[in-house]
Amino acid sequence: MKHDTTAMILAAGLGTRLKALTQDKPKALVTLNGKPLLQHCIENLIAYGFHHIVINVHHFGEQIIDFVGCHQFDADIEISDERDLLMDTGGGIIKATPLFKDSKAVLVHNVDIISNVNLGEMSQQFLSSGDDAWLLTQDRETNRKLLFNTENQLIGWTNKAESKFKWVHPEKDGPSTLRQAQGSGTCLYKDMAFSGLHFFRSDLFGEFEEKPQSVIDLYLQLAKTNRIISKTIQPDFWFDLGKPEQLKTAENYLNRI
Repeated sequence: MKHDTTAMILAAGLGTRLKALTQDKPKALVTLNGKPLLQHCIENLIAYGFHHIVINVHHFGEQIIDFVGCHQFDADIEISDERDLLMDTGGGIIKATPLFKDSKAVLVHNVDIISNVNLGEMSQQFLSSGDDAWLLTQDRETNRKLLFNTENQLIGWTNKAESKFKWVHPEKDGPSTLRQAQGSGTCLYKDMAFSGLHFFRSDLFGEFEEKPQSVIDLYLQLAKTNRIISKTIQPDFWFDLGKPEQLKTAENYLNRI
């Protein structure tokens, strides 16, 4: 069945930050308020109108396959199997690309992100935008940030803690230009935190080699010739549940509301 937009849940990670919680299960099946993160994610996507969902698996992948098989979700769910080789965020998308061929666009959603971003509305906006990708971003503190120019186009990445930069066009936006801008007090870019959510044209990654690689590095390559745009989100809540203490914070918040 054809769907305008496919949602891909990145669920293949090792979940090392969750320590003891992922020694016998994948991060996707760690529970929040008694329900696995994967189920929260699937049900949220369905509520926003996504009825074709791809899930990549690696760490305890058979548990995720069994979980999906034992539940009747109102969606066509397919598995992208990385049990033989973990492909990282970019390689996982490339491996799953054939599963997107009947859709116009893809939403990628990290399994450990919980939010109330209106993904259905954003999906329709993206489909009509003509852009090649939207990276959903936030103005919040974190060491690693994406860099965008004044037209919200991706121009680089930085790790502030290590003073590292990667540039789409080093000759134009690189260190010498940065120093000149700092000297004159001019702001040539804005730095934004990535939310773990992004939309892209379904064939965007089709020319890349299938191997383990970061999706951020791929976007930096794509931005040389494609419109990779920042879309700022300000949801009522957004949680990255990569650590046990973050799970507890999210649990307390959701119980309050």
